[in-house]
Amino acid sequence: MSQDSTTVPETTRKLSGRRRREIVAVLLFSGGPIFESSIPLSVFGIDRQDAGVPRYRLLVCAGEDVPLRTTGGLELTAPYGLEALSRAGTVVVPAWRSITGPPPTAALDALRRAHEEGARIVGLCTGAFVLAAAGLLDGRPATTHWMYAPTLAKRYPSVHVDPRELFVDDGDVLTSAGTAAGIDLCLHIVRNDHGADAAGALARRLVVPPRRTGGQERYLDRSLPEEIGADPLAEVVAWALEHLHEQFDVETLAARAYMSRRTFDRRFRSLTGSAPLQWLITQRVLQAQRLLETSDYSVDEVAGRCGFRSPVALRGHFRRQLGSSPAAYRAAYRARRPQSGLVDRVDRADRPDRTERADRADRGDRSDRPDRPELVEQRAGESASLPMRRSAVATAHAVSGTATAAPPVPDRPEPGKPESDLYTPRLPGQRERPVG
Repeated sequence: MSQDSTTVPETTRKLSGRRRREIVAVLLFSGGPIFESSIPLSVFGIDRQDAGVPRYRLLVCAGEDVPLRTTGGLELTAPYGLEALSRAGTVVVPAWRSITGPPPTAALDALRRAHEEGARIVGLCTGAFVLAAAGLLDGRPATTHWMYAPTLAKRYPSVHVDPRELFVDDGDVLTSAGTAAGIDLCLHIVRNDHGADAAGALARRLVVPPRRTGGQERYLDRSLPEEIGADPLAEVVAWALEHLHEQFDVETLAARAYMSRRTFDRRFRSLTGSAPLQWLITQRVLQAQRLLETSDYSVDEVAGRCGFRSPVALRGHFRRQLGSSPAAYRAAYRARRPQSGLVDRVDRADRPDRTERADRADRGDRSDRPDRPELVEQRAGESASLPMRRSAVATAHAVSGTATAAPPVPDRPEPGKPESDLYTPRLPGQRERPVG
């Protein structure tokens, strides 16, 4: 089940009498990233009953008998061991240190036992690899970070890996994509347990959206699976990525692999975690995205350079994947790029007659023009209000005796709105997408 579903699959089992629904066990391993590890600790381990959030009881458990070292060399001490999992109604595996290495056998046995006794098992990001190694994802839909999805699909072919989702709820087994998607899944669990009001109250305390729409499509990269080098299809995939500007279809790729279309589809899905046609379209859209960001090609030219048969095809696929038209995406990207100083950056292709001196000013380098009024304004302090800024500019002009009109001051956010919002890339009409 995807994150957008509203019903819970009827695959949950009756909870064993010795387990309690309000007890959440978090299983930590050495080498796990600290961010993912801290998510369930923050969501389920802090008493926020004053904010209307029902309380959980948290058990932090060591998944192995070694020092638990995490990001930056920090060493953690877990107050419980694997035996504490026998009391938990929910077991969370926030991350696993290796997408190719096997998890400890004792931890896998404890997870299987917890699942058999009705506990809800949750894997955040690479924690899905631990659940898969325990056999808990066999025949089930699951997700993980898009970068690791092809490896998960190849190592565990019985798992139905969907790299597009932020999280997948399959009833008694749940998985999430990378990093911040772990917060989305934990909020989803609170919503299922205690309702939308409790999840909303918790989201406000965490300063995050209570429910995000969309998935990982926008963040999919052209990176190849880590294990592709030893696969016979590696050469075909690499050729496709190098020839995206040409018009070819899946039949062409199957022919280059000396396979039938059916065999190629099956092998390709096991290698990359997606159907070859969808993968090819995604790569073409990603290439179009890069060209729109870095070149001045028209949308029609971008379509041709990305292998689309027509600009209409590019626009349709682009909107479906990114929620915006190519033209709107380019306009928003250029308007929202981080700025240096107070002079907006303009594409040099649009102003070919600019001098080197003007280019330096465009980049925010005004060291050779100390009398520029906007520099005086900038030194006066960025925290000044808009009327005060304009007044400072006008005063600087009056003092210098120049008759040249002051350059326009960029609009500032409304009172109470973070100034950083000026540079947040929000596309016209685009659906909300995850940040990490």
